[in-house]
Amino acid sequence: MKLIIATLKPFKLDEVREALTAIGVRGMMVTEVKGFGSQSGHTEIYRGAEYTVNFVPKVKLEIAVNADMADQVIETISTTARTGKIGDGKIFVLDLEQVMRVRTGETNQDAL
Repeated sequence: MKLIIATLKPFKLDEVREALTAIGVRGMMVTEVKGFGSQSGHTEIYRGAEYTVNFVPKVKLEIAVNADMADQVIETISTTARTGKIGDGKIFVLDLEQVMRVRTGETNQDAL
């Protein structure tokens, strides 16, 4: 089992969710986050004054999948979230040792 953590631009969330649902992803967790990478923030003008925004808004997806589906999920996220501009995001893949569905007590593959 794999845990896929992806950060992407907020306006891409619905498109990515629809693409993942189409390939069989049954659930995910979504969190609004702020961060920076190569962008290192940006400047904005508000009421005539210029402000430096050090953190850029992003959306973080956390998706637990069977190992055999991980490559397809990664490919779907990367092609759907890509704009070709700086700040498109990152994808991290971690091994997932154990999963448990709280309601039923099912574990591992059955819980996914």
